[in-house]
Amino acid sequence: MNQNFMKEKPILPLVISMSLPMVISMAINSLYNIVDSYFVAKISEDAMTAISLVYPLQNLMTAIAVGFGIAMNARIAFCLGAKDLEKADEAAVTGMFLSVIHGVILMVACMAGMPHFLRLYTKDETIIEMGLIYANRVFVFSVIIMLGISLEKIFQSVGRMKVSMLSMMCGFISNIVLDPLMIFGIGPFPKMGMAGAAYATGIGQTITLLVYVLFCIFRPLPLSFKRKNLSFNKALLGNLYAVGIPASLNMALPSLMISCLNGILTAFSEKYVLVLGAYYKLQTFIYLSANGIIQGIRPIISFNYGAGEKKRVRQIFRTTLCLTAGVMAVGVLLSLLIPGQMIGLFTDNETTVEIGVKALTIICIGFIISAVSVTCCGALEALQKGMASLLISLSRYAVVMIPAAFVLSRVLGANGVFWAFPVTETISAVAAYAIYRLIKL
Repeated sequence: MNQNFMKEKPILPLVISMSLPMVISMAINSLYNIVDSYFVAKISEDAMTAISLVYPLQNLMTAIAVGFGIAMNARIAFCLGAKDLEKADEAAVTGMFLSVIHGVILMVACMAGMPHFLRLYTKDETIIEMGLIYANRVFVFSVIIMLGISLEKIFQSVGRMKVSMLSMMCGFISNIVLDPLMIFGIGPFPKMGMAGAAYATGIGQTITLLVYVLFCIFRPLPLSFKRKNLSFNKALLGNLYAVGIPASLNMALPSLMISCLNGILTAFSEKYVLVLGAYYKLQTFIYLSANGIIQGIRPIISFNYGAGEKKRVRQIFRTTLCLTAGVMAVGVLLSLLIPGQMIGLFTDNETTVEIGVKALTIICIGFIISAVSVTCCGALEALQKGMASLLISLSRYAVVMIPAAFVLSRVLGANGVFWAFPVTETISAVAAYAIYRLIKL
């Protein structure tokens, strides 16, 4: 399979052809997040609150999987661009082996720590019980998640975005179909409530992995997955973790931020915790769509960087920034035009809906400017500049965001937490562009 199209095809058609399948799959993913929470919310507000409290650790697990997958993606694409097939094979096989190890560790740690974690944020035993029922089942699938995401990034690294889209869509659609059946006991399924939501999620993730495996068997990748390619040389491990750890932290920082914001908001009311959880489900529709563009351009940037096409890398960055800003503009329009309908997906309580509408109209102010940070992070990861990308994410999710939320909540009440979002995005965008310009291309 010839990957030279990544440095020969015109920029805009190339970016669109690589990104569109991922934008579609990310949109389906975000739809799954919304639908999943919609059905859970039909159980009760306590159930939705429980899901919102478990979400940060779910996001942490996914963050580690995606972050390490990004490292594999960048390494494989770079090696293919440099025509070093042996090192590309080593990165793929070794990365998958390490992903299994990561999955086992995370499964044990998350399940063991969940009771204490939930009690940090609530004393309501009903919410804690619901959270444990969900978490103790969903984390059983940790290794499957790790392997599925590893294969996703491997397929993307060689430009096979449509396979990645199809595999992810099969999992998401299966999950959406199974949610009401397993939660409410429709047809042959018993009524399982929170457990049903967890099993539906796990089965969907398993289907995604199986579809990737079938493609590996019947339409093999231009990579060798033989045991001899498993390598633990220091250069390879150093490269994977030098990119993977910062990328994982980039993805995990929202979990830290949500946990801290939940701690601030619980002082006002648990309704604000529900609203923040609902917002994060809704914003995935916009940010995951933007992330689809980033996923599409990562292998292109890595390949061209490996091939020495630095001017082309700069052109790809500018094109991506414009496309990402366009996606974020759609998010602003939705948040301003139909905020009540969106929040109403998760609760029928008029007070909670009113709080959510106010939150959305405040937070969306920072959407378009956040395109700068999102694009810079993705480009830097593709260039294997993991620490530079991490600095930007630290600004967005911790260094600026958490202190701003704390201070503004003391001045403006709970709404101060929501005002911290546009303030943080503005400061982080300036910092992100400055950091990106320091990289000499």
